[in-house]
Amino acid sequence: MKKSSLISLAAVASVSALMLAGCSSSGGGGGSSDTGTPAANSRACVILPDAASSPRWEGMDRPALEKAFTDAGFEADIQNAQGDTSKYATIADQQLSKGCGVMVLVDYNGAAVAVAAKAKGEGIPVIAYDRPIEGADYYVSFDNEKVGELQGQSIVDGLKAEGKDPATAIVVYMGGDPADGNAKMFHDGAVKIMSAAGIKPAQEPPGVWDGDKSATNFEQALTALGGKVDAVWVANDTNAAGVITILDKNGLKVPVSGQDASVAGLQNVLLGKQTATVWKHVPDEAAAASDLAVKLLKGETPTVDMKLADGTPYIAVTPVLVGPDMVKEVVAAGDATAAELCTGEVAAACTANGVQ
Repeated sequence: MKKSSLISLAAVASVSALMLAGCSSSGGGGGSSDTGTPAANSRACVILPDAASSPRWEGMDRPALEKAFTDAGFEADIQNAQGDTSKYATIADQQLSKGCGVMVLVDYNGAAVAVAAKAKGEGIPVIAYDRPIEGADYYVSFDNEKVGELQGQSIVDGLKAEGKDPATAIVVYMGGDPADGNAKMFHDGAVKIMSAAGIKPAQEPPGVWDGDKSATNFEQALTALGGKVDAVWVANDTNAAGVITILDKNGLKVPVSGQDASVAGLQNVLLGKQTATVWKHVPDEAAAASDLAVKLLKGETPTVDMKLADGTPYIAVTPVLVGPDMVKEVVAAGDATAAELCTGEVAAACTANGVQ
């Protein structure tokens, strides 16, 4: 695939900076009436969703957020619900009992909605981080529909590169868990691009954020299609890895999408088993969220120019599509290392693509 249209890491940083430029301590707008009052507590309370759906939460988000709050002189209480809605609620109660100046919540199966309501009832501003939350004061995430658009384009381009007409191709859609508010945005963005090229889903199993379940669902879909498939739109790298195990098992190699630029995802991209992954440079998102949170902790009322459909102020960070020739950029940014990527059969692909 050609990647001439891809933007560089420098461009990503520039776009992120422009987005954050919309936040200032002057003027109103953007937040709830509570956020203009100086925070009574200097603790930033953060709840992450799990460690299974993506390695980013513990490997990238936690350290980036913790460093940002600590460097700004605030205490960071960052905990992980480990995929348990009851634990999510318990963590929130414990954090609120100790006091929070701001809450930064990554939703898990709707658990953050009640937490956000409780926090706001105590006058604590809430930032929905990465996933939208009903009732949050702000939403900070990557441009999720753009993520889907990049994925959809990678499927269209992948089919064309193989000389296949997208309009007649057999494409399976493997979406994310519908309980995750972002899953619909990924799906809608991908469908926007793929449908414009004439693609319709041959099979669309239930959405999940689970590699093993994704593998099972895809295997059932492939069986229903008589073992024939031309491409698979997959919402993230973890699910894509599950799909690829079934493709390998059946001796198939077709265009497959993903996101997160995980080690496994990048290795599959280098090996040509995954057409591309959408790279979301987590430090950019963490910087956007922590900068916003620090303003709130200081008692400022940020102004945010963008809004979701429901009116929630929205800071969107730009994602990047990564094919084999762009993996070296991910390594250069520190989101992966050549040592962890370039093992076994991947070593030759690393050399061919300048990953070192």
